[in-house]
Amino acid sequence: MSAAEVLTTNSPVGRLESLVDPDTLHLLRTAVGDGVVAGSGRVDGRPVFLWAQDGSFRGGSLGTAGGETITRVFALAERAGAPVVCFPESGGARVQQGVGALTAYAAIFRAEATARVPVLSVVAGACAGGAAYGAAVGDLTISAGDDVRLFLTGPRVVEEITREQVSAKDLGGVKVQSSNGVIHLAGRDGDDALALTREVLSFLPQRLGERPPVAEPRPSLGEDPGRMLPPSPRQVYDVRDVALRILDGGDLLELAPRWARNLVTGLGRIEGMPVGVLANQPRHLGGTLDVAAAEKGAWFVEWCDRMGLPLVVLVDTPGFLPGTGQERAGVIRYGAAFLRAFARATVPRVTVTLRQAFGGAHIVMNSRDLGADQTFAWSRARMGVMGAKQAVEVVGRRELAAGADRLDLETAYEIEQLDVNVSADDGYVDEVIEPRDSRARIAQALGAFAP
Repeated sequence: MSAAEVLTTNSPVGRLESLVDPDTLHLLRTAVGDGVVAGSGRVDGRPVFLWAQDGSFRGGSLGTAGGETITRVFALAERAGAPVVCFPESGGARVQQGVGALTAYAAIFRAEATARVPVLSVVAGACAGGAAYGAAVGDLTISAGDDVRLFLTGPRVVEEITREQVSAKDLGGVKVQSSNGVIHLAGRDGDDALALTREVLSFLPQRLGERPPVAEPRPSLGEDPGRMLPPSPRQVYDVRDVALRILDGGDLLELAPRWARNLVTGLGRIEGMPVGVLANQPRHLGGTLDVAAAEKGAWFVEWCDRMGLPLVVLVDTPGFLPGTGQERAGVIRYGAAFLRAFARATVPRVTVTLRQAFGGAHIVMNSRDLGADQTFAWSRARMGVMGAKQAVEVVGRRELAAGADRLDLETAYEIEQLDVNVSADDGYVDEVIEPRDSRARIAQALGAFAP
């Protein structure tokens, strides 16, 4: 039976066997049952603990005995220092057990939230209520195929309470939960979901506080990343093309790609070292930061800090997106959370300004005094409080009123204030570099923190 078939049937044992290395699965608490199967095994030779729910057992509802099995798995994983991979599939707490079932979920949530090991959730079916919360409390959520459904209350309850008629897919399907950041990786099917799970595990430490595993170094694609930028600063490009020319083998595992697409978050390696990559995406909203991007950025920085992953930050942003909608949505609060995440992060982190960085966005994107260990900028980059066009409206009002040429004023301001060499001369940028040297300089900077 293929992994895809296993993940779309009610075979929790098959789900566990499909993930781990052959002949390494050892089941736990098999006599307890209650719709939960648990065990330990190895993935690429590294220990993991696992549990899976049987969606056909009493509707996949969670009872006290099944809840104790799951919390037992977390306790054993903590002692062993091994990640936990969860396969939830449940309609929520078992009604017949009342508060006892709710208490079981509370214990699971606490175990997940306080775990000192990585926790991944692979969702193959429907998860409602506590099961949906459980999938999201962990460190990363991976969906297996288009049949996944995640919601707190199902369509029938929604219709009963709000009179709104909605399908399960439209309420909590993969597209819905990927666009809001609940699902971080969407597998095409079961096989793909398992492959993604193994790939993610390869970047993560066994226990939080330990260093992530270093892989065999691989060369980059060998192309100059600077060639990915268009000649005009007003033209857009895909920042992932830049990242691919810096990372080992041109490989970037993008996380939450459908959520806040103006900010790219993902995993890669530089000279074998696993890193988190965070980058403005000019293809969407011109690379501006908004409420969703700030929320996504804060989540990713905190997640990388939790996983011990060094951060490589690629900056190309004109600033925060202005407007009443953003202010009413709380852009100040979300922007502050993004700032706070970087300010509190303890992992090594390097910033490379590719083209532009203005205003508060320059600060929030891992600026020097926010705690970046090294700050680089490409030789044609611009940075300052605001762009020349906007700045001239403020500092050149008298000259403009006197008939001065606007373009001349903008050019002068850009040379005198925004040229990256001005910031470098003042010590706000550690080094101005050529794009082709980016990979080597990042590797050198991060190498200083290697064991």
